[in-house]
Amino acid sequence: MLGTTPLNFLRIRSSLALSVMLVFAALADGNLSADITLPKLFSDHMVLQRNSDVPVWGTADPNEKLKISFGDVEYPAVADGAGKWSTMIKTGGAGGPFELGVSSQDSDLKVGVTNVMVGDVWVCSGQSNMEWPVSKALNPETEIEKAKKFPNIRLFSIDTSSSPKPLDDFGVVTPWAVCSPDSVKEFSAVGYFFGRELAKKVEDVPIGLINSTWGGTRCEAWTSRESLDAVESLAPLLKHWDDQKEMITSRNHPANIYNAMVAPMVRFPVRGFIWYQGEANVGRGHQYATLLPTLVQDWRKQFGSESLPFYFVQLAPYKYTRGENALPELWDAQLKTAANTPDTGMVVTTDVGDLEDIHPRNKQAVGQRLALLALKRTYANELKDNPVEGEESGPLFESISISGAQVRVTFKHTGEKLQLRDQDTTLTGFTVCGEDRVFHRAVATIVDDVVVELICAKVPDPVGVRYGWNEGFEMNLNNDAGLPASPFRSDDFPMVSEGKNF
Repeated sequence: MLGTTPLNFLRIRSSLALSVMLVFAALADGNLSADITLPKLFSDHMVLQRNSDVPVWGTADPNEKLKISFGDVEYPAVADGAGKWSTMIKTGGAGGPFELGVSSQDSDLKVGVTNVMVGDVWVCSGQSNMEWPVSKALNPETEIEKAKKFPNIRLFSIDTSSSPKPLDDFGVVTPWAVCSPDSVKEFSAVGYFFGRELAKKVEDVPIGLINSTWGGTRCEAWTSRESLDAVESLAPLLKHWDDQKEMITSRNHPANIYNAMVAPMVRFPVRGFIWYQGEANVGRGHQYATLLPTLVQDWRKQFGSESLPFYFVQLAPYKYTRGENALPELWDAQLKTAANTPDTGMVVTTDVGDLEDIHPRNKQAVGQRLALLALKRTYANELKDNPVEGEESGPLFESISISGAQVRVTFKHTGEKLQLRDQDTTLTGFTVCGEDRVFHRAVATIVDDVVVELICAKVPDPVGVRYGWNEGFEMNLNNDAGLPASPFRSDDFPMVSEGKNF
């Protein structure tokens, strides 16, 4: 040590040793204060759900007395013996920016977040088509540049992660950010375009978007084990995974993604969910008709509200090469979920798919259609003086009536009239069958503006109708809002995927 005598060096070393001993002694006696922490979901620029009791939680010294401030109001909290604390704050109506602070009543320790907005928070979740970023959507340069016009949108992303047990906090995240060309570039395109439509229409209400997505993942991995265990028909699926002890950490192990990418935020109030997933479950359509409603009910239970809106995307056409029934049976499961599960809605994407690309780039249409559902339903009361016109959905199958060889098909959400897509002159995609259950293409005609009439020379006594029951079919039935009809079947014949549990 330059300029230090041996004696001084020994004194310095002894002093350092004494300092280290004092630090350890203080730790042992509990005299050093631990940092006050907040979960990763709390950061500058965040959005809190309006008109809600919002929990704020974190860690501190065991039994430490804390003061939480939000706006002009202070709330007390006390850490328990393990150092965990929680309190509830009231948000009131939309507005901001605010500051949220947490400080010790007995020391100078404090932590806080700034530029906090109060508005509506939506969770955007699913696999790769929800994960797909704005930078890979249609017209990315233009869309990215436009983002600077929407600073009232705030973005938060969770990095992909899985866990065999529910976690208290996320792993790696991209913290809340004000919507801008930089922050939106790699954010979920469907999520952003959804939020953008809300921001345009629901004025002065900040929109928070939480991106929790992972490509190639299965519905069961996004659902809590508690809810999966409660469904008897899912027992073979769970046993299959449980028997593979070496797969306990697999991302697609039931509940593993829920544990890491959903569980840490279930205490956080949200306005609702948008969901785009199912590609990884194609081939198990019969089971998906149970899995998807189970996930919907599970998330509502975990987030503490049985009526939280859940809007989802029916898969776009694509050649999955798993048999001609594989994708239609998944479509059927999604359609049944929308019909039978309260406070859900489904958008159809048969017109924006690409048979050669599982990731069609027109995410704008998908986000806009999800937003249309939300605006027509979730925001209907707020927009009653300026309602969104037109149908909320494309035509959805309602019923058939049979007279001799002729079948008439009626729909919901027809608008003023049904019509063909673009410049098409022939209605396609319909098939009919007789008692032999062999389907043949039918001649389809729109009659009385809102009814489709079918006839097929090969089926003199029809009993069933299907539309779009083939991943490669050209489907071209729309309503007058330009929204496409969902594929459907009128029959309840056994499915090819029955018994396929994993």
